[in-house]
Amino acid sequence: MNNTRNPIGWFEIYVADMPRAKAFYETVFQTTLQPLASPASVGPELEMWQFPGDMMAPGCGGTICKMDGCAPGAGGTLIYFTCADCTVEESRVAAAGGHIVRPKFSIGDYGYIALLIDTEGNMIGLHSLV
Repeated sequence: MNNTRNPIGWFEIYVADMPRAKAFYETVFQTTLQPLASPASVGPELEMWQFPGDMMAPGCGGTICKMDGCAPGAGGTLIYFTCADCTVEESRVAAAGGHIVRPKFSIGDYGYIALLIDTEGNMIGLHSLV
């Protein structure tokens, strides 16, 4: 494993309703997702919208995806989005159609997290140091 980067290099959050999911993530994170072309080997049944990022920077980039056979849902892998103060993004969740599972709470020396469910039933986390 390359020790100059975090161990995760990419993420995909599977969704059932792309317009609804796209609106949720753009509202909560106050960003614009960009369409990402489906690899030719996969074909048009894969729709992806990428979060802004720099593939050369440390950390990881990713997308929301809609693809036959890949259903959204809670209880699997949990992705945490880095925030300056997760209370800010948490405050946008209900208006964007999601709901809070656990409001911001301390994780000791590692800062704070909040857990939420998006419009597709995926649980995601928010993480901040304050």
